[in-house]
Amino acid sequence: MVMSLAGCTTENSTPKEKAEHVNEATVAPVQVEIKSAKGDRVGEATLTQEQNGVRIKLLVQGLTPGKHGIHVHEIGKCLAPDFQSAGGHFNPFKREHGFNNPKGPHSGDLMNVDVRADGKGEYETIAPLFTLEEGKENSLFDLDGSSLVIHAAADDYTSNPAGNSGDRIACGVIQK
Repeated sequence: MVMSLAGCTTENSTPKEKAEHVNEATVAPVQVEIKSAKGDRVGEATLTQEQNGVRIKLLVQGLTPGKHGIHVHEIGKCLAPDFQSAGGHFNPFKREHGFNNPKGPHSGDLMNVDVRADGKGEYETIAPLFTLEEGKENSLFDLDGSSLVIHAAADDYTSNPAGNSGDRIACGVIQK
């Protein structure tokens, strides 16, 4: 199942918070390897800068069936077993969590990934509130980097600070 969220978060963002017009050719795509707390590879993501945000294509395997919260976190560290080293959600604009929260969302809030009975899932979206361009306020490549985290349960898109999405079960550092 491929999910598309193109534009869904733009109604909750101000013009300053949306990704600025960028020359996509100058920003190289980024590959993210996602590992479980045991160190097993459970997924991969490709992040590609586009005019209206960052396209995220995610493939996962070996996860429990059902919906899982997925977020970009503020620090580029994925230390097992709990991945707390990744910090909180990427949030340069100091908003609250959740697409259903009138004071949200965090820039790193993403829609849930749906994992099938075979433990596999696909996910694709455009994230308009961050960029791969260095030097921007909402760049994923700030001084301490960022990471992509998958949670044990579905995000409810409202509750602070993480949408009631449970433990962090997989993590990948976003790096060039």
